[in-house]
Amino acid sequence: MFRFANVELLYLLLLIPLLAVIYAVAAHRRRRLVARFGNTELMRQLMPDFSSARLRLKVTLFILAYGCLVVAAARPQLGSKLREEKARGVEMMLAVDVSNSMLAEDFEPNRLERTKYAINKLFESLQQERVGLIAFAAEPKVQLPITSDYRMAQAFAKRLSPALIAEQGTDIAKALQLAALSFSSQSEQSRVIILITDGESHEGDVMAAAKMAAEQGIRIYTIGIGTPEGAPIEIGGEFVKDENDEMVVSKLDEEMLQEVASLTEGAYVRATKQDIGLDEIVKSINAMEKSELTTVRYEEYNEQYQYPLAVALVLLLLEFVILARRNPRLRGLNIFREEGRDEQ
Repeated sequence: MFRFANVELLYLLLLIPLLAVIYAVAAHRRRRLVARFGNTELMRQLMPDFSSARLRLKVTLFILAYGCLVVAAARPQLGSKLREEKARGVEMMLAVDVSNSMLAEDFEPNRLERTKYAINKLFESLQQERVGLIAFAAEPKVQLPITSDYRMAQAFAKRLSPALIAEQGTDIAKALQLAALSFSSQSEQSRVIILITDGESHEGDVMAAAKMAAEQGIRIYTIGIGTPEGAPIEIGGEFVKDENDEMVVSKLDEEMLQEVASLTEGAYVRATKQDIGLDEIVKSINAMEKSELTTVRYEEYNEQYQYPLAVALVLLLLEFVILARRNPRLRGLNIFREEGRDEQ
């Protein structure tokens, strides 16, 4: 596959017609100025060393060199052949709670920011696993389908925010249902959902969703982030209050998270301010049976800019070597002719 890395630079090629027009105008103006002094044929005899053919050649070489330099700057590349890689690993979907309760500050700077940091560290440590990412509040949304591109996964994890979900609330059941549908057909029994939440689910039947996941051979590992004592939620410098104008305190619901993990032969980990618990879960996942996962990758592109660059340098060298006036020592070579006359 052929492509240009900086394709927008090719617009500079549009200047080539302009350069040709500038030369044509300059040549026309030069002929008019010469004609003012007398007969054109007579002026040619008075200027025997002048060669318009040489000038045209020099301008042509310069324009061609300019075009080659533009092409080189646009970085032509070859490659991007599809290549399959096979490895044994696990597919894991991370379902991350981004509801407003995750802004509680019983973890510094808050629960969600601490979670994002831990996820980033997790993606840095993976090698053969494939990961996906779901953000959820009242509704879940797949932010990143199953992939082995950890850099992309890190980029999406950094974007996690309550603003991703328009409707606030916490529906863990829907998040688990969507995560269960997000695995590829290759993973078979090597499927894991990592649920990171404070456990405050206000909607849906979480246990029914967990049982469905268990029937599909999916293990759910739950991470409870927060403290049983809870903390107020601050948004925009103001604390969230309920309909009775009382401050809302978000507390960790461990019992539900423990039951979800137990139903699916997973594990529950309570996050601490020092450790979210992902490392502990990864150790458990590494002991699972692995599936053979096939990943389609693009081969790296090979740079080809050096070839048009070399041509441009040769053309510029020729343009520099060729003089606008003929060399009396080379008079007999007859390289340049104009209207049947020897211009050399």
